Amino acid sequence: MRIVAVEAIPYALPFREPYVTARGRLDQREMVLLRMRSEEGVVGLGEAVPLSLRGGAGLEQVVRELELLRGLPDLTEEAIRAGAADLSAPARCAALTALLDLRGRHAATPAPPPPPTPTPTPTPTDPRSHFRPDSGQSYDRDRDGAVTCNATLVAGEPAAVAEEALRWAADGFSTFKLKVGPGEDVGAVRAVREALGPQARIRVDANATWDVETARRVLDELAPLGIELVEQPVATLTEMAALAAETPVPLAADESVASLAEAERAAALGACEFTGVKLSKVGGPEQAVAIADVLPAYVSSALDGPVGIAAAAQVAITLSAGDRPERLELAHGLATQRLFASTVAAVECELRGDRLHLPPGPGLGVEIDEDALNAHRL
Repeated sequence: MRIVAVEAIPYALPFREPYVTARGRLDQREMVLLRMRSEEGVVGLGEAVPLSLRGGAGLEQVVRELELLRGLPDLTEEAIRAGAADLSAPARCAALTALLDLRGRHAATPAPPPPPTPTPTPTPTDPRSHFRPDSGQSYDRDRDGAVTCNATLVAGEPAAVAEEALRWAADGFSTFKLKVGPGEDVGAVRAVREALGPQARIRVDANATWDVETARRVLDELAPLGIELVEQPVATLTEMAALAAETPVPLAADESVASLAEAERAAALGACEFTGVKLSKVGGPEQAVAIADVLPAYVSSALDGPVGIAAAAQVAITLSAGDRPERLELAHGLATQRLFASTVAAVECELRGDRLHLPPGPGLGVEIDEDALNAHRL
């Protein structure tokens, strides 16, 4: 497959309310939409979410890296895949996602009619294919699947966090992720538990802001409240392994598992039972699936736009279709489109209750609203 055009478009989506975590506050999310057009005129979409708050590549670097793809001497799928290996994780995610989307759209695009010939033309095959990390094929096209998602609750005063949890619960959510770290951690979790009752699943995310002693103390207080898991309570895998030996609360990695090698180290240390995977953090869908083959994983949004959410949902469906039954018990953090005040998509994933449904079209199925994209360009 030959690529004739590569376009990187930086844009930002505003939040309905400020997004507050232990690492700071965001009023909007900056990201990069990538479009690749094949010589047949088919366009594939990718998306990068710069993770500069986590010490990663910033927006300008990601845009620059993606624009450099245009300078490759041979714009084939194989050359772009090879060149993506040298990109930052968000840029690599965008490039590989766009290739997979392009392949899926190609598979569903009717071939041009052949010249007249007495030989019968074969019937086109079913364009559906299954996403595998080593295949270079398109995403899983089983549109009967949907992804169960958790609610995302930003840090705040306990009463306000509990009130927000009730709003998500009224819309059908049963798993709730609380951002903790900057204030009344135990008080907020207790308020949510009291508001929602014993059946709700509650997980917390400290974004690596606790030391081991603080984490041990806080988790001792949280354990009686029935916590599903705590995400990235401490900064390193060594610290997490020490903590895991002293708390009954299941631990999940996030920042400390950004590669297959780190997942393998986490498993060897017994540092955590789970890991969250963000496509822009780990470098794309294939790497996410590879990590999930080492550690039971749930897929989380990096506060992605519509393209990133669709790609992550495809990965989540791929994981649930595998032979690791523990994956089926984990809600995914992909309902974050509710947090934004606007979108750049004309067609995107749809939330119905706590279930995220993929759009019906080929590839990722996302279609861009050009007027909205122009309004949000940076």
